[in-house]
Amino acid sequence: MIDFRGQAVIVTGSGRGLGRLYALELARRGAQVVVNDIGGSVLGAGFDAKVADEVVEEITAAGGTAVASCDSVDSPEGGAAIVATALDAFGRVDAVISNAGIYGTAPFDELTVEQWRKMLQVHLDGAFYLCQPAFRAMKAQGYGRFVLVASGIGAFGETGNAHYSSAKGGIIGLTNTLAVEGAAHGIKANSILPIGFSRMVTETVGDDVPDLQKRFYDAIDPARVAPMVVFLASRACELTHHNISSGAGRYARAFMGLGPGWLAAPDTPVPSVDDIAAHIGEIVGTEGAWIPQSMGDEVVDLMKRLGLL
Repeated sequence: MIDFRGQAVIVTGSGRGLGRLYALELARRGAQVVVNDIGGSVLGAGFDAKVADEVVEEITAAGGTAVASCDSVDSPEGGAAIVATALDAFGRVDAVISNAGIYGTAPFDELTVEQWRKMLQVHLDGAFYLCQPAFRAMKAQGYGRFVLVASGIGAFGETGNAHYSSAKGGIIGLTNTLAVEGAAHGIKANSILPIGFSRMVTETVGDDVPDLQKRFYDAIDPARVAPMVVFLASRACELTHHNISSGAGRYARAFMGLGPGWLAAPDTPVPSVDDIAAHIGEIVGTEGAWIPQSMGDEVVDLMKRLGLL
């Protein structure tokens, strides 16, 4: 059985929805959990300390160990305070599940600067504010696991979600670099792209939905997302630099690959626009694609194709 005995895990946004499920399963498997939540609305308004406290009570009533944190990830001070809560209570930080977030939609041409900045502040800035002090603690102890909650919207895009997709896409980039920088220190980092009928869905769709949509919502029970998240946070996980889509019991890697493309002849130092047009099929082809594990991998591959290595 995968267990977390002796480990401390931070789960942000764990007072409700998917985050609560992560916290409960981690605690059931022996983790000492920091339950972090400001108790606000889906749009990020309001504050209610009882939201985190109630999950802590639920964990302790079942024989587990947890402490509450009501600090917000949207400032450096808040992120540092969340990590300090774990260190003060448990003496270490073994895993971080960066789950806190807000949601709202707007057509791109109507999106306000305030909406844009708020979304990035909570999701992308918040992940940085939380993960940097946690990374330092993990580096000092020579072990750590990061699970950052991204989104298929960030990977693939969606109407009305320019701000949300940009924030979540940034989280994928942050995850990849945490994986690269953490490798030398026993730190692994992966992102999860959850598909679950959670509060972000229930509070943004109406009650009158078609039968097919209802059946899909039944299929994407949020409980089906949690096992993947908990695995990625565990000692058993040797994966790093992965982005895993999780929903309806289907788990699959999402990735940005690099195709072989077209390499101009060495005696053509500056290919023309017409050369690009003539070879566009090769340039955008995906057959033979691979997944670089860092920008350095791509550079080494290119140097080999140029005959420099």
